Amino acid sequence: MSSVGPSDRSRSVESFKVMDVLRRANQLESEGRTIHHCEVGQPESGAPPLVARAAVAALNGPPGQSRMGYTDAFGLVPLREKISEHYRRKYSGVPSERIGTERVVVTTGSSGGFLLAFTACFDAGDAVAIASSGYPCYRNILQALGCELANVPVSEEFKLTAAELRKEIRRRKDGGKKKLKGLILSSPSNPTGAMLSVEELKELCEFCEEEGIRFLSDEIYHGISYGKKEATALSFSSTAVVINSFSKYYSMSGWRLGWMVLPVDLLDPINVLQQNMFINAPTISQTAAMQCWEDDTIEELEKHVAKYRASREFVLREMETIREISAKNVAPADGGFYVYVDLGDANVCREKGLGSTEMCRQLLEKEGVAFTPGTDFEDPANKLGDRRFRISAGGTITVKKAMELFHHFWPTWVKLVKDAKK
Repeated sequence: MSSVGPSDRSRSVESFKVMDVLRRANQLESEGRTIHHCEVGQPESGAPPLVARAAVAALNGPPGQSRMGYTDAFGLVPLREKISEHYRRKYSGVPSERIGTERVVVTTGSSGGFLLAFTACFDAGDAVAIASSGYPCYRNILQALGCELANVPVSEEFKLTAAELRKEIRRRKDGGKKKLKGLILSSPSNPTGAMLSVEELKELCEFCEEEGIRFLSDEIYHGISYGKKEATALSFSSTAVVINSFSKYYSMSGWRLGWMVLPVDLLDPINVLQQNMFINAPTISQTAAMQCWEDDTIEELEKHVAKYRASREFVLREMETIREISAKNVAPADGGFYVYVDLGDANVCREKGLGSTEMCRQLLEKEGVAFTPGTDFEDPANKLGDRRFRISAGGTITVKKAMELFHHFWPTWVKLVKDAKK
């Protein structure tokens, strides 16, 4: 009898480590422990009231309204019109033809957008560039699709700009490696919070077009930034794919709703892929999301951002008080709600298994604080993952208690590492 089992493809994909941390944290909670969740990248606040009420009203409405049947593969037209209008209002210098309603596709979260975009843009064996410190699902999905990863080292400012991409292209050419087919990058970044300036984004878009590299711009953290001006790749590129989501700024993480703005050449391929992979994004979520740009909703969401700003500033101040961690080892946190920290060689002893992964495990088990180890975000080849960790600061109350407990735990960890190095 021939054996059956999982595919080599599935076995080659790494787990999404933050979800492993969440699973253990939830298990501890089910046992009666109090857990302070600073691992997952989601707001502490739920969906705005108008959004929630719209969902309830739709479900309780007359049969024709509450049926929640299929939509067009690209999504509800009124929602796509609102997304298009959002770009006209928020960003300057975007040619109108790039943000027409026909260019917008509503997706099953940004994750659905990544899968659609990767499948439409790349074939197995294509080389796709990602930042050496970046969102792990880029790496994992691309590998599952058989793409070759080009991990581009970020700068000292934790950025991937045209300068870093130019170096990677030169390195690949000198090494006889295949040409890059694409680049996916988020700004503000997960996990670092680093954010490209308008000029840096413009230069990167123009460089990608010159080199024939498809740029996928992940703009999921737009709306959550702290002083720097946001810009969209649509202002500078006619070939870029923009991916966004209702999960972060709009506080709808569990509603599984996102969108893409597409160049002309990808409209038909994405339509076909969406029809076959997802049919359409959740209809109830689409219906509710049409309330996202109402004045009362935006007022509520800006209050959320004020909380993220306060949480971010609190964590950064707290990190400044830990003398063993240098200020240059804390990423800039220009946007999003993460603070990314490098413990440095002095605060780990990896040959004895005492890296950031073990630190996060002990912190969770002993203090009930859930942080995410950097192994989720780093290029495995750079060996930095087990030296770094991410704090998700999506809520002020949670993060204050978490940092209090981290301070209590920290001297124990420092002593443990010091003793291990003797």
